[in-house]
Amino acid sequence: MLDPKQIEAWIRDGLECSQLSVEGDGRHFEALIVSPAFAGLSRVQRQQRVNKVLREHFESEVLHALSMQCLTPEEARERGVNG
Repeated sequence: MLDPKQIEAWIRDGLECSQLSVEGDGRHFEALIVSPAFAGLSRVQRQQRVNKVLREHFESEVLHALSMQCLTPEEARERGVNG
């Protein structure tokens, strides 16, 4: 079973994150990703950016499903989100 901490490490290796949390059951996961790299990007572009970081893990089927909330630090502050 895949540990959510491993997914966090993969994301951190490929994307600057000011907040990051991943939760899941070993197969399906949910992530809160707060990154300045998301500034100026649409919701879809943000998810594509994360998917690119995780591509090899999706292609190898180690990672099967990841729901994402991708925010800039400013959006996270406005929404009172704490990762």
